[in-house]
Amino acid sequence: MNDDAPRRSRRERKALRIQARAALLSGRKLKMKSMIKLTALAAILQAGILSVAHAQELPPLVPQPNAEMVTFEHLEALNECDWDRLMAQYPEEVLFILPNGVTIEGRTAIGELFTGFCLPREEGGLAGATFITETVRTVGGTVNVSWRLEADWLQEPYRGGDAYVTKDGLMYVQVTTFDPADMNFVD
Repeated sequence: MNDDAPRRSRRERKALRIQARAALLSGRKLKMKSMIKLTALAAILQAGILSVAHAQELPPLVPQPNAEMVTFEHLEALNECDWDRLMAQYPEEVLFILPNGVTIEGRTAIGELFTGFCLPREEGGLAGATFITETVRTVGGTVNVSWRLEADWLQEPYRGGDAYVTKDGLMYVQVTTFDPADMNFVD
Protein backbone atom coordinates (compact mmCIF):
# COMPACT_ATOMS: atom_id res chain seq x y z
CA MET A 1 0.00 0.00 0.00
CA ASN A 2 1.26 3.50 -0.84
CA ASP A 3 1.85 5.46 2.40
CA ASP A 4 1.32 8.74 0.49
CA ALA A 5 -2.13 7.69 -0.69
CA PRO A 6 -4.97 9.12 1.39
CA ARG A 7 -6.71 6.59 3.59
CA ARG A 8 -10.37 6.13 2.86
CA SER A 9 -12.86 6.37 5.67
CA ARG A 10 -15.08 3.44 6.52
CA ARG A 11 -17.97 5.29 4.87
CA GLU A 12 -15.95 5.82 1.65
CA ARG A 13 -14.89 2.15 1.56
CA LYS A 14 -18.51 1.08 2.01
CA ALA A 15 -19.59 3.49 -0.74
CA LEU A 16 -17.03 1.95 -3.10
CA ARG A 17 -18.34 -1.53 -2.26
CA ILE A 18 -21.87 -0.36 -3.07
CA GLN A 19 -20.62 0.98 -6.40
CA ALA A 20 -18.88 -2.30 -7.18
CA ARG A 21 -22.07 -4.20 -6.40
CA ALA A 22 -24.10 -1.89 -8.61
CA ALA A 23 -21.59 -2.27 -11.44
CA LEU A 24 -21.56 -6.04 -11.01
CA LEU A 25 -25.34 -6.19 -11.03
CA SER A 26 -25.76 -3.97 -14.06
CA GLY A 27 -22.90 -5.58 -15.99
CA ARG A 28 -21.27 -2.21 -16.64
CA LYS A 29 -17.78 -0.97 -15.92
CA LEU A 30 -17.49 2.29 -13.98
CA LYS A 31 -15.46 5.25 -15.24
CA MET A 32 -13.60 7.43 -12.74
CA LYS A 33 -16.03 10.39 -13.03
CA SER A 34 -18.94 8.02 -12.46
CA MET A 35 -17.18 6.53 -9.44
CA ILE A 36 -16.71 9.98 -7.90
CA LYS A 37 -20.38 10.84 -8.42
CA LEU A 38 -21.48 7.46 -7.09
CA THR A 39 -19.20 7.82 -4.06
CA ALA A 40 -20.92 11.08 -3.17
CA LEU A 41 -24.36 9.55 -3.74
CA ALA A 42 -23.51 6.47 -1.69
CA ALA A 43 -22.28 8.65 1.18
CA ILE A 44 -25.57 10.56 1.07
CA LEU A 45 -27.53 7.32 1.03
CA GLN A 46 -25.58 5.94 3.95
CA ALA A 47 -26.16 9.15 5.88
CA GLY A 48 -29.85 8.39 5.61
CA ILE A 49 -30.77 11.45 3.55
CA LEU A 50 -32.07 9.26 0.73
CA SER A 51 -32.96 5.59 0.57
CA VAL A 52 -32.89 3.16 -2.33
CA ALA A 53 -34.02 0.26 -0.18
CA HIS A 54 -36.92 -1.83 -1.33
CA ALA A 55 -40.21 -0.04 -0.68
CA GLN A 56 -41.55 -3.07 1.15
CA GLU A 57 -40.56 -4.11 4.61
CA LEU A 58 -38.48 -7.25 4.91
CA PRO A 59 -40.81 -10.24 5.16
CA PRO A 60 -40.72 -12.68 8.06
CA LEU A 61 -38.29 -15.58 7.75
CA VAL A 62 -39.74 -18.80 6.34
CA PRO A 63 -37.42 -21.74 7.07
CA GLN A 64 -37.51 -24.68 4.67
CA PRO A 65 -37.40 -28.35 5.77
CA ASN A 66 -33.88 -29.05 4.43
CA ALA A 67 -30.92 -27.62 2.51
CA GLU A 68 -32.19 -28.69 -0.91
CA MET A 69 -35.58 -27.08 -0.29
CA VAL A 70 -33.86 -23.80 0.67
CA THR A 71 -31.97 -23.90 -2.63
CA PHE A 72 -34.95 -24.82 -4.80
CA GLU A 73 -37.09 -22.15 -3.11
CA HIS A 74 -34.33 -19.62 -3.86
CA LEU A 75 -34.09 -20.57 -7.54
CA GLU A 76 -37.86 -20.64 -8.04
CA ALA A 77 -38.33 -17.27 -6.31
CA LEU A 78 -35.43 -15.84 -8.34
CA ASN A 79 -36.96 -17.06 -11.61
CA GLU A 80 -40.26 -15.44 -10.63
CA CYS A 81 -38.52 -12.33 -9.26
CA ASP A 82 -40.58 -12.77 -6.11
CA TRP A 83 -38.76 -10.43 -3.74
CA ASP A 84 -40.71 -11.44 -0.64
CA ARG A 85 -39.99 -15.15 -1.16
CA LEU A 86 -36.32 -14.44 -1.84
CA MET A 87 -35.94 -12.35 1.27
CA ALA A 88 -37.84 -14.82 3.48
CA GLN A 89 -34.79 -17.11 3.25
CA TYR A 90 -32.07 -14.77 4.53
CA PRO A 91 -31.31 -14.15 8.21
CA GLU A 92 -29.74 -10.83 9.21
CA GLU A 93 -26.20 -12.31 9.17
CA VAL A 94 -26.41 -13.47 5.52
CA LEU A 95 -23.24 -13.14 3.42
CA PHE A 96 -22.88 -13.23 -0.37
CA ILE A 97 -19.42 -13.81 -1.83
CA LEU A 98 -19.29 -12.65 -5.45
CA PRO A 99 -16.55 -12.82 -8.09
CA ASN A 100 -13.39 -10.79 -7.48
CA GLY A 101 -13.82 -10.98 -3.72
CA VAL A 102 -16.81 -8.64 -3.61
CA THR A 103 -18.94 -9.35 -0.55
CA ILE A 104 -22.41 -8.24 0.45
CA GLU A 105 -23.48 -8.63 4.05
CA GLY A 106 -26.79 -8.27 5.83
CA ARG A 107 -30.40 -8.76 4.96
CA THR A 108 -31.04 -5.15 3.93
CA ALA A 109 -28.09 -5.07 1.51
CA ILE A 110 -29.16 -8.40 -0.04
CA GLY A 111 -32.68 -6.96 -0.37
CA GLU A 112 -31.29 -4.01 -2.30
CA LEU A 113 -29.34 -6.37 -4.56
CA PHE A 114 -32.45 -8.36 -5.43
CA THR A 115 -34.51 -5.19 -5.89
CA GLY A 116 -32.08 -4.26 -8.67
CA PHE A 117 -31.96 -7.78 -10.06
CA CYS A 118 -35.75 -7.93 -10.38
CA LEU A 119 -36.02 -4.76 -12.46
CA PRO A 120 -36.92 -5.15 -16.14
CA ARG A 121 -33.93 -5.48 -18.47
CA GLU A 122 -34.50 -2.00 -19.94
CA GLU A 123 -34.05 -0.58 -16.40
CA GLY A 124 -30.80 -2.50 -15.85
CA GLY A 125 -32.30 -5.54 -14.12
CA LEU A 126 -32.53 -9.16 -15.17
CA ALA A 127 -36.24 -9.91 -14.71
CA GLY A 128 -37.44 -12.51 -17.17
CA ALA A 129 -34.28 -14.59 -17.03
CA THR A 130 -34.55 -18.25 -16.07
CA PHE A 131 -31.98 -20.16 -14.03
CA ILE A 132 -31.97 -23.81 -15.10
CA THR A 133 -30.31 -26.26 -12.73
CA GLU A 134 -27.80 -28.58 -14.42
CA THR A 135 -25.99 -30.33 -11.55
CA VAL A 136 -26.74 -30.46 -7.81
CA ARG A 137 -24.47 -31.90 -5.14
CA THR A 138 -25.27 -31.59 -1.44
CA VAL A 139 -22.63 -31.94 1.26
CA GLY A 140 -24.04 -31.50 4.74
CA GLY A 141 -25.92 -28.19 4.82
CA THR A 142 -24.25 -26.88 1.65
CA VAL A 143 -25.92 -27.31 -1.73
CA ASN A 144 -23.65 -26.84 -4.76
CA VAL A 145 -25.40 -26.06 -8.03
CA SER A 146 -24.21 -25.56 -11.58
CA TRP A 147 -26.77 -23.69 -13.65
CA ARG A 148 -27.37 -21.95 -16.93
CA LEU A 149 -29.24 -18.68 -17.34
CA GLU A 150 -31.46 -18.19 -20.36
CA ALA A 151 -33.33 -15.09 -21.51
CA ASP A 152 -34.58 -13.59 -24.76
CA TRP A 153 -32.15 -10.71 -24.29
CA LEU A 154 -29.07 -12.97 -24.05
CA GLN A 155 -27.18 -13.95 -27.21
CA GLU A 156 -26.37 -17.32 -25.65
CA PRO A 157 -27.01 -19.09 -22.34
CA TYR A 158 -24.79 -17.93 -19.49
CA ARG A 159 -23.38 -20.66 -17.22
CA GLY A 160 -22.23 -20.49 -13.65
CA GLY A 161 -22.38 -22.09 -10.24
CA ASP A 162 -23.32 -21.36 -6.66
CA ALA A 163 -22.68 -22.87 -3.26
CA TYR A 164 -25.56 -22.29 -0.85
CA VAL A 165 -24.65 -22.73 2.82
CA THR A 166 -27.78 -23.38 4.84
CA LYS A 167 -28.58 -23.82 8.50
CA ASP A 168 -31.92 -24.33 10.25
CA GLY A 169 -33.78 -24.07 6.93
CA LEU A 170 -32.35 -20.66 5.97
CA MET A 171 -29.58 -19.49 3.64
CA TYR A 172 -26.63 -18.03 5.54
CA VAL A 173 -23.96 -17.83 2.82
CA GLN A 174 -24.01 -17.87 -0.96
CA VAL A 175 -20.80 -18.15 -2.99
CA THR A 176 -21.42 -17.45 -6.66
CA THR A 177 -19.70 -17.11 -10.02
CA PHE A 178 -22.55 -14.87 -11.23
CA ASP A 179 -21.16 -11.81 -13.02
CA PRO A 180 -23.39 -9.96 -15.53
CA ALA A 181 -20.26 -8.40 -17.06
CA ASP A 182 -19.55 -11.83 -18.56
CA MET A 183 -22.95 -12.11 -20.24
CA ASN A 184 -23.44 -11.52 -23.97
CA PHE A 185 -26.53 -9.35 -24.34
CA VAL A 186 -28.54 -8.98 -27.55
CA ASP A 187 -27.98 -5.50 -28.99
